[in-house]
Amino acid sequence: MYLQAKRLYKLALSPVLMLLSLFSTGAWANDGSPQRWQTNMTPGVTEVGAKIYDLHMLVLWICVAVGVIVFAVMFYSVFAYRRDRHQEPATFHENTKLEIAWTVVPFLLLIVMAVPATNTLIEIYDTDDAELDILITGYQWKWKYEYINPEGDNVSFFSSLLTDKAEIGNTEDKGSNYLLEVDEPLVLPVGKKVRFLVTANDVLHAWWVPALAVKRDAIPGFINEAWTNATETG
Repeated sequence: MYLQAKRLYKLALSPVLMLLSLFSTGAWANDGSPQRWQTNMTPGVTEVGAKIYDLHMLVLWICVAVGVIVFAVMFYSVFAYRRDRHQEPATFHENTKLEIAWTVVPFLLLIVMAVPATNTLIEIYDTDDAELDILITGYQWKWKYEYINPEGDNVSFFSSLLTDKAEIGNTEDKGSNYLLEVDEPLVLPVGKKVRFLVTANDVLHAWWVPALAVKRDAIPGFINEAWTNATETG
C-alpha cells in the first residue's frame, strides 16, 4: 500500500515540477542568451529562433494539456472506483465513439504540430539569397572566420577562447559569459541574411550560437550550410 501511494505521489508531482520550472525560468532569457539555471529554450535574437521557440512552447503546452487530461482521468478512476467502495466495473466490449475520438484527436494534434514544424524546418535550410558569406573552419580549441568577398580579397582571423585556465578550475561565480568570451569575436550586420559555410581542419567540431539559433557540425572535408538574420545588436 505504501509503495502504491509513493508511486502515485511521484506521478502527480512530476507535471507540477515541470510547470514550476517553466514559470520560474521563462522570463530569464529575454536578452536572447542562455542564463544560469535556465531550463527552457532561449528565444534568441532572430526571427527563426523566435519561431523555433514558439514551436517548442506549442508542442510543450499540447503535451501538458494531454498529460493533465490523462492524469485527471486516471486519478478519478483510481479513487472513484477503488475496491473499498465496492464499485462494479463496466463490462462493455467496445465503444465506437471512443475509438473515433482517440483516433481523430491525436491526428488533429499531430497536424497542428507538423504544419508549423515543417514550415520552420524548410526556412531553416533555405540558405539562398544571402547578403554575406562567412567560411567557418574549426580547429582544436579555436575557430577561423573568413569573410568571403566575391570582388576582392577575403578577410580572415582566428578566434580563441578568452577564459583563463585558472578561472575554469575555481569555484567562484563565473558570470553569464563564462566559456563564451573570445579574443576576436565574429561581427555580423543586423538585418542582413548571413550564410555560414561550416567545415573543420582536423577533427569533428560543432559551431553553435544559441542566440542566433544556429548549430552545425564541422566535419573535415565537408561543408555544412546555415544562415542567420540578427534583429538585435549585442
